[in-house]
Amino acid sequence: MDLTIAGLVFVSAVLHPLREILIKGNTFPEAAYLAITMLWVVFAGIHAVLLGVDPWSVAPVWPLVLFSCLGLFLYYLATMATIKRGDVSVYYPIIRSSPLAVVVMGFLFLGHRYPVPMLGGIALVLIGAFFLQYRRGAPIFHQPAVLAMAVVAMAGSGVYSLADSAAMRTVEPMAFLLWTYVLLVPCCAIYFMVTKPLGRSRCMHLFGGWRHTPVLYFAAGLLSYVSYYLILTAYQLGGNVAAVTSVRLVSVPLSVILSVAYLKEADIGARLLWSLVLVAGIVVIVVVR
Repeated sequence: MDLTIAGLVFVSAVLHPLREILIKGNTFPEAAYLAITMLWVVFAGIHAVLLGVDPWSVAPVWPLVLFSCLGLFLYYLATMATIKRGDVSVYYPIIRSSPLAVVVMGFLFLGHRYPVPMLGGIALVLIGAFFLQYRRGAPIFHQPAVLAMAVVAMAGSGVYSLADSAAMRTVEPMAFLLWTYVLLVPCCAIYFMVTKPLGRSRCMHLFGGWRHTPVLYFAAGLLSYVSYYLILTAYQLGGNVAAVTSVRLVSVPLSVILSVAYLKEADIGARLLWSLVLVAGIVVIVVVR
């Protein structure tokens, strides 16, 4: 991999887990995720204007915009549900296992068959994911609903990663992000309104957090935008999806370390060990594929 591409992906991987860590435990998680999607529209629009990029240049890849929006919708909602109830150091590594999702979707829907080494990689991912969420003395699956949401988020990540890497062959990242998030904002807003808890107004539910933590929302939005823009730029410069995915795995053990340091989550030794087992499995999947 070219050193420039590797550097972009590495910086992106370092920045990526910061969003989930910053908004973990926020009083208004729906408002936080809606704020981030809205900020991405603003950032992408300003970015396109500053660089003189035609926002309508995405017209030839509209189907990819729609697939990316669908994947992001699943990813955001499932990640929010996961982080609400579970530890970031446990479930973020599972959420970021998108290469596994790509392989499974290929097997189920595209008739792909895989060699024995890849099956070994899949086994390592599953073992790592299992022991990340397992608690001694608890049922086999410590939080089955939370684990299911993490798997849905992983699948959503696989969908939008495939769509984005294909789109970057012909369009500029900021134009693609602009329209993807223009579509994503109303989807998230409608879902949040429909699922609003009783006793909370729609305005408070969707925008209440801006009054209490505006700087946090802005920081989470900006850091995550920069992180994803760097990934799309890496694709645009010719970065191979498999190679890019491998380097991005830096974010997995880093998320465990940051979660323990910043959120005071427990048991760093075991969680770091099993996150590294999961990473090893993903590396095998990517290399063999």
